[in-house]
Amino acid sequence: MTSNKMNDVVSPSQSFHPATTRDIFAIAGPAMLANLTTPMLGIVATMAIGRLGDATLLGGVAMASVLFDCVFWLFGFLRMSTVAFTAQALGAGDRQELRALLPRGFIISGAIGGILILLQVPIALALLTAMGGSEGVTDAAQRYFTIRIWSAPLVLSNFVMVGWLVGQARASLALAVQIVINVVSMAATLLLVLMLDMGITGAALAAIIAEGTGFVLGVVIAWRITGGKLTMPWSVLLERDKLKHTMAVNRDIMIRTAALIAAFLFFTAQGARAGDQILAANAVLNNFLLISSFFLDGLATAAEQLCGRAYGARNRVGFASAVRLVVQWGFGFAVVLSAIYALGGAALIDAMTASADVRVLAREFLWLVALAPVLGVFAFAYDGVFIGATWARDMRNLMVLSLLCFLAAWFALRSWGNAGLWAALLVHYVARGGLQALRYPALMRQTFG
Repeated sequence: MTSNKMNDVVSPSQSFHPATTRDIFAIAGPAMLANLTTPMLGIVATMAIGRLGDATLLGGVAMASVLFDCVFWLFGFLRMSTVAFTAQALGAGDRQELRALLPRGFIISGAIGGILILLQVPIALALLTAMGGSEGVTDAAQRYFTIRIWSAPLVLSNFVMVGWLVGQARASLALAVQIVINVVSMAATLLLVLMLDMGITGAALAAIIAEGTGFVLGVVIAWRITGGKLTMPWSVLLERDKLKHTMAVNRDIMIRTAALIAAFLFFTAQGARAGDQILAANAVLNNFLLISSFFLDGLATAAEQLCGRAYGARNRVGFASAVRLVVQWGFGFAVVLSAIYALGGAALIDAMTASADVRVLAREFLWLVALAPVLGVFAFAYDGVFIGATWARDMRNLMVLSLLCFLAAWFALRSWGNAGLWAALLVHYVARGGLQALRYPALMRQTFG
């Protein structure tokens, strides 16, 4: 797909070929790089605010950033569903639908972003109260929140834009948009916070500027891809059946994501109740999970596009080929990561914290964390498969069931303390992937006959 014209990218006569390793990494590679660059945003913001020497400002930005991460993560369905619908339209050779998906997605993301802005006061009150920070930290977080919330329509629209590009296997362009957002955010944060001395206001404005820049760049890219044909009749954009199906899929993915967030929030809360040192040790070990997710989630993104395209083309062989390759490469990466954690995890822990007590505690649970990549392969891979095929209802139900398995495992193992908590999280990984793997053959029969 080298042409810049949408009409050349999609053709009903275009032959469909089963996925190859090259296809996998053409999408997974940029997705992994994008995942690796994202944490730099928080690091730079923390460094910039930290240099002001006010602990309450630093705590406020940290608290508000976590809130935005959770809120925007909840609406990640906009990216996921857009990848799936775009890839399906590409596989089906539906040029009109392929063009309509972007503005239709902007309508939905703009509406959700507008609602978040309108409800910012009760949302901020509820979330900040739940966080339970000190008065100074909460006040700083409130100031940051009330400014950055205006970026919501831009952030959510960028989810749609990235999903639309990835859905066409244009992952390099999606990476370019994300890198520009990250670089502009870092540069604007340093300029506004340190050079112009705007403090927490500058950090929040930097996020808005970065998301706005990314949105403009994305629209320019989309304009070139479509040959300037971005506008669509309202009758097409608001077609009842299309909107109904889109909203149903988005609703189910949102519920699935909420169940996933609930599991990780519960894990964090239980660690906090165990004391500051356990909380700190778990925070260090969570970085191992984060690193694993960078790679496995990149492969899941490839599954979303390749399975979605095969689904749209009604090509069973191509679909099964994509699933097999993603799972195989997932295990390849997972085994390497688990080996690195098992052999070099202690050194990584020492690099992350200078506290001797935290180091000892983190090493105690390292063997459990080393199992996570291998046990989580199916969870990530089948997430991508189910999203690509828009098997959203089953994905929702199985994630809720996985959450119940996690809670049941924690209840059964709670006498083991923090080891039981980590073991319960591994059960959650196994339940997520295992339940989807068991459901997969029946869905294949229903979909392809």
